Amino acid sequence: MGSFVLTACSGGSGSSDAGPEARVTVSPAAGKEAALGSPISVKADEGRLTEVEVKDDKGQKVTGQLAGDGSSWTSDGKVGPKTTYTVRTTAKGGKDGKGRKSSSTSTFTTRPAPKVNKLTNTPGNGQTVGTGMPVSVLFDHAVDAGKRAEIEKALKVTTQPKVEGAWGWVKDWSGQDRIDWRPKDPWPSGTKVSVNGNLSGIDSGEGGWFARNYDFGFSIGADRKAVIDVPAHTLTMYENGKPVGDIKGSAGSPQDPTRGGIHTVRSKNADEVMDSATIGYGDKWMLPSKWVTHLTASGTFLHSAPWNDSVGVENNSHGCFGMTTADAKKIYDFLPIGATVEVKGTTSTKQTDVGNGLEVWQETWQQWQKRTAVK
Repeated sequence: MGSFVLTACSGGSGSSDAGPEARVTVSPAAGKEAALGSPISVKADEGRLTEVEVKDDKGQKVTGQLAGDGSSWTSDGKVGPKTTYTVRTTAKGGKDGKGRKSSSTSTFTTRPAPKVNKLTNTPGNGQTVGTGMPVSVLFDHAVDAGKRAEIEKALKVTTQPKVEGAWGWVKDWSGQDRIDWRPKDPWPSGTKVSVNGNLSGIDSGEGGWFARNYDFGFSIGADRKAVIDVPAHTLTMYENGKPVGDIKGSAGSPQDPTRGGIHTVRSKNADEVMDSATIGYGDKWMLPSKWVTHLTASGTFLHSAPWNDSVGVENNSHGCFGMTTADAKKIYDFLPIGATVEVKGTTSTKQTDVGNGLEVWQETWQQWQKRTAVK
């Protein structure tokens, strides 16, 4: 990695103060292409550091910690790929820090990464979501199992008020690696959530590196959810824990029963075509539908079914919960992204995989905690 020794006569400006002058060493060294995966460190011999400022070539400050005795400074994170860093220091000579004052500058550039691993976060920054929404982080490239603990430790969730929760590693329906943070229990309405990913310079394995840090936040909105009673052909809406209305509909048939447990609303679409090929039925139907609320990635939806003459009388769908167009609109408007929909009384014995949507509530808290990579 190398280091570079700075004194007042090596690019800095000394003062006329009497006494010894500090010898400041910056690592990685100036003038060489620095290796990835290392922190930035500054040390002062024969003196004390009084100020350290580090910025990258985009003008972003690099945070770090100055030792209490002024002998060293270390960055909070690691150097990112293909980035130029400028390190400016001020120090005073002598063990007591009362010697000559000097200021110095060092610049170095890091190597490019074989490939840059980026992430996509859900919810989006500034969004207001339902009380069942997890923090979900999807990675562009695979994450090596041996690198997961370091990545998990670099991700922080801060909430106001304080909410207990935990990270868990998930295989997304797309096949990509994902890490989700779910609260132990559904969020209290009104919670403010901040997520910080100090990932720049972390090796994700298989040639991938993170090139930047991430910060985003979101809010928890109204406490709304729905419960489907399959045998009763009924969906009940709840707000603040109290029922506020029932809707009749048709769940999955005995041959294709609706999957049970607690699902999370992952997305919504005002107009959609129900395509049989997407759920393994070939080209049997292409049916236009309105007010579609998506639960699983594999195709469990709440939607209008104007073609079904048995809505509210018979469970005859292929796993979705179909309603009249007017009732589907009510549900579409009532349930925000991140709200939960619990399915009770189904004959389905299949447990939905956590990565098949935002299905973190399919597991108990004890099961979820086992998904951590930090031991």
